[in-house]
Amino acid sequence: MELKELCTRAKTAKYDVQNLSTDEKNRALLAAADALVSNAERIISANDLDVKKGEENGMHVGLVDRLRLNPQRIAAMAEGLKQVALLPDPIGEVTDSFERPNGLKIKKVRVPLGVIGIIYESRPNVTADAFALTFKAGNAAILKGGSDAINSNIAIADIIRDALGGLGITPDALQLIEDTDRAVTTQFMKMNEYVDVLIPRGSAGLIRAVVDNSTIPVIETGTGNCHIYVDKDADLDKAIPIIINAKTQRIGVCNAAESLIVHGDIKEKFLPLFAAAMKEHKVEVRADDESLGFIPGAVSATKEDFGKEYLDYIISVKTVNSVDEAIEHINRYNTGHSESIITEDKETAQRFLDRVDAACVYVNASTRFTDGFEFGFGAEIGISTQKLHARGPMGLKELTSYKYEITGDGQIRE
Repeated sequence: MELKELCTRAKTAKYDVQNLSTDEKNRALLAAADALVSNAERIISANDLDVKKGEENGMHVGLVDRLRLNPQRIAAMAEGLKQVALLPDPIGEVTDSFERPNGLKIKKVRVPLGVIGIIYESRPNVTADAFALTFKAGNAAILKGGSDAINSNIAIADIIRDALGGLGITPDALQLIEDTDRAVTTQFMKMNEYVDVLIPRGSAGLIRAVVDNSTIPVIETGTGNCHIYVDKDADLDKAIPIIINAKTQRIGVCNAAESLIVHGDIKEKFLPLFAAAMKEHKVEVRADDESLGFIPGAVSATKEDFGKEYLDYIISVKTVNSVDEAIEHINRYNTGHSESIITEDKETAQRFLDRVDAACVYVNASTRFTDGFEFGFGAEIGISTQKLHARGPMGLKELTSYKYEITGDGQIRE
């Protein structure tokens, strides 16, 4: 299908979707969830083609992990749709109401954004997540996945579209751009006549390309150079499991920890424990001069290491002399995503919460919780690292706008 026709269909579909009742949307989401599970073999067969091609092309292990689907991950996708169906419908919510002295009654009402375009890379689960959230929030979606996952994305989108059609709902509520030519992606970024907002989700290069080239308003999602700061008053029994989880549970995700900061007062005691844990999980450590001698096998870190999202079994280490120095280092090098402090001192924790500039700031917890499902949103459209309209995990309310409804009784302006 030509891109212009696809966009035209989505623009038409948005008026149908915005008028669906909550019950109609929920039944569609549940039907789509069941369809994904019942067609798991079809999805995995398509995904196997993508994984095989990726491995043959030397795709990084972290990206292969993002790409790979199995019955458990498909079940998780379906569960995400079901969770979204259970969430309150934001459309029609009155967020403010007031009456003017002239008698005009004004209501601020939540409405869909319209047509949402999403450009993403090698994570086929995004296809289902993006549909669920945009659809529940009353929007039509146009998805442009990466060529690495094209077979997986086509299978998932076709299954969802069939489920919608089976309920008499326009399948054009979900559109997938199947052409993998980069020129088509660039053309898509210019479709502001049809698309109301564009959301890039992927590498720093992809996000920058969309921000620089789009004529459609962009909600910028970001890369994750996430830090964990172990304070002098940290409970070290908590610190090690948190760091292991944040660094190694899934290396190829934006909420994985990429850098450790440790207070100098505890480096002698803590860093050998940290080193042993990283060795056990085969994580390479790149440390500054103050930390290097306490971490057997570590190599010297460069300035570039402190600003890098590795998406790999690598972590940088920096020693500081105060929480303020840790905060300064984080605010210099972070990407506005997720930052965590390990401490038992409440005042230090609050200082960290107040002064670290990031979408999500944690105390005594893993950065891996920065996720729409973990936040109770059912799924997420991405992690916004900007400050306008949406920030952090983007759930249903972040995919809406508002309008003012004004009721009068013959008033005219003098």
